[in-house]
Amino acid sequence: MTFSWKRNLLVVWTGVFFCSAAYSISVPFMPIFLTTELGVDKHLELWSGFAFGITFFASALIAPFWGSLADKYGRKPMMIRSGFSLAALYMITFFVHDPYVFLIVRIFQGLLAGFVPASIALVATNTPEDRAGYALGIMATAGATGSIVGPFLGGIISHYAGNREAFLISGFVVLVSAAIATFFVREKPFNTSKPRSRIKDDIKLAFSNRTFAALLGLVGLGTFSVMILEPLLTVYVMKLGVANTDASLKSGIIFSAVGIATVLAAPLWGRLGGKIGFSRVLFIGLLGGGVGNILQFFVHHYVEFGVLRFVYGLFFAGVYPAANAMIVRFTDPSFRGRAFSLNQTSTQIATMIGPIIGGALGGWIPISWVFLLNGAMLVAVALLVRRQKLGATG
Repeated sequence: MTFSWKRNLLVVWTGVFFCSAAYSISVPFMPIFLTTELGVDKHLELWSGFAFGITFFASALIAPFWGSLADKYGRKPMMIRSGFSLAALYMITFFVHDPYVFLIVRIFQGLLAGFVPASIALVATNTPEDRAGYALGIMATAGATGSIVGPFLGGIISHYAGNREAFLISGFVVLVSAAIATFFVREKPFNTSKPRSRIKDDIKLAFSNRTFAALLGLVGLGTFSVMILEPLLTVYVMKLGVANTDASLKSGIIFSAVGIATVLAAPLWGRLGGKIGFSRVLFIGLLGGGVGNILQFFVHHYVEFGVLRFVYGLFFAGVYPAANAMIVRFTDPSFRGRAFSLNQTSTQIATMIGPIIGGALGGWIPISWVFLLNGAMLVAVALLVRRQKLGATG
């Protein structure tokens, strides 16, 4: 290589950190923006859910197309495209005063997204193979760190400046990511004269690779297990005895517990995967995450709940770096951009479906039982990984 992969990793990590922080500066406060700035005073929950989910739906549909372009023109151009596009769309949101126009902007945010999967694919293909697991573990901390810092900054900005201004700040923060990608990220030269693949052929090729197809399912299930609890955590905290006036603060602290655990543990899992095999790390992460969720069924105090969320995060932090490293191991370099874009499609579909099913289950059965069912599902998937010896050589 003509550049330092370690320097490149640091640069890409910084870009993903800013991109993730920009998202969590404004999007978590979207329901407040809808009601205070756009005048939505009826069916706010429906509007919020639709505005949230429609972006992920659009992103899931378009991701294979961007992956095909990434494998033809490179991952860096996809980072630049997505970075500047998202920066513009966040800034445009500042000027929106109609909820329907806001939905249109949210659709375009999904269609033009892709900074994070392009970043992961770039690191995966521009890092020595024996260090790829470590690098992908480090990358997992970028989004987690951004999601810890972002809501804190967003809360301050929304309180002192306003929710509309939070979107403007998000735009400037993403602009930093785009500038980093443009001027500092390095990538191996690409042969742009080769023909671009067809999406239908890409999907067919992906599912002909049994290990990769199984990994797509695992990543989707893992994301589903996270997102199914998303609409229930704050409610569960209140059921554990926290007053409504303190619920936002204490829920925020508990939310951040998983992010902090990911920052601490993900690099260690990535390094360990290079020694014992990423399939074993995947098994341990799923099993530990499943047991951690099951134990949350038995808590009676929000402090116990927060501690168990942290422990759950320590184990589950190994799942995504292991899965990403195995995608690198079991796909051809020429297919990597498309592989990670298909991985994004799986993630986005799960992100869209999870909260809907979680909310429905929370209204049908006690929330503690959702933790139990979710944990049992992760344990079952972990045992399936072990039994099938998924990617046993990796």
